Amino acid sequence: MRALLAISLIAVCWTAGCGSDDAEPTTTPEPTAGQPERESRANPKPPPTGDGSGGVALEKVGDFEQPVYVTQPGSGDDALYVVEQCGRIVRVEDGSGPETFLDVSDLLTCGGEQGLLSTAFAPDYERSGLFYVNYTDTAGDSRTVEYRRAKDDPNVADPGSARELLRIEDPYPNHNGGLVLFSPEGELLLGMGDGGGGGDPERSGQDLHSLLGKILRLDPDGKSGPEPYAYGLRNPWRFSFDRETGELWIGDVGQDALEEVDAVKPRGGEPPNFGWSAFEGTERFNDDQQAPGHVEPVLTYGRDGGCSITGGYVVRDPELRSLFGRYLYGDFCAGELRSFTADASDDASDDRDLGVSVPSLSSFGEDARGHIYATSLDGPVYRLAPSS
Repeated sequence: MRALLAISLIAVCWTAGCGSDDAEPTTTPEPTAGQPERESRANPKPPPTGDGSGGVALEKVGDFEQPVYVTQPGSGDDALYVVEQCGRIVRVEDGSGPETFLDVSDLLTCGGEQGLLSTAFAPDYERSGLFYVNYTDTAGDSRTVEYRRAKDDPNVADPGSARELLRIEDPYPNHNGGLVLFSPEGELLLGMGDGGGGGDPERSGQDLHSLLGKILRLDPDGKSGPEPYAYGLRNPWRFSFDRETGELWIGDVGQDALEEVDAVKPRGGEPPNFGWSAFEGTERFNDDQQAPGHVEPVLTYGRDGGCSITGGYVVRDPELRSLFGRYLYGDFCAGELRSFTADASDDASDDRDLGVSVPSLSSFGEDARGHIYATSLDGPVYRLAPSS
């Protein structure tokens, strides 16, 4: 990502986000003769794919210090967890004020594109109390660390439980990626940018021996090293899985010309290659790089649409009828929320503006029930709710 996370827009352009409820909604059985057709309250029929026009309001969750992510454990904890760039994870629960869950501010570099970048709760968090964070340390390198919930207070983390999973040397202060996320299969993933510097100077994107420019599969048990889950990425600041189909969606920040959204259907075998730095979006970039058979983006846009894409989610919240079944995303500079029908095998032919904006849009998030959130680096965190 180019220079983002700066509070001033003088140097903007960074890379630019969780619960798990994989049960697919089911349709109700046919009504018996003489009875009206009705939907089951337990498993309501999902709404049709929305048209992406209006019907959505922003409900403020609260104001924070440079929030960059919001998420929630899969079960057993209804609180939201807001990640602040300069080192805190804040726990927000209805009926009580925000509380500091974890503070690692003395362990990291904060500013520009560096800082505490995300957290992910283990699928069995209710039992294990384990969660994971990624941050840039005081040397500017990427660290992925496991922590545990405190034994005597479930509302705070035990800072002494830190166990490092992975440290990656980063040659430049930008393009840090930094999203930790569990896949539908329960694998811990980490998004890493190409190392920064502009133009992929280390040629990391297509180098399968490098940990940069990849989404990596990590082993929390430490029995195996990281391996590529996907590659050919410049700065996958935020990526997500469609909770209904399992498709992977990535907002990959561009160089000087094109921002892009990438998507692939679930599949085994070799990790998908998204083309950087042989290509920027759909355009040829570094002539000395090749990416045969790479996955082309489903959407690109130029500088008239913004400067730094913020990847989002395929919306599965049935209350957001206009967005249901659509991929929601935005741009840090433009602020407007946009969406298109989510189909990883097709181009985004119906991309449109929702009519709602979030200035300095740093991230999206999803809770265990599929509700969608948006964070502004200026401070506010919002939940997307149906408008009255």
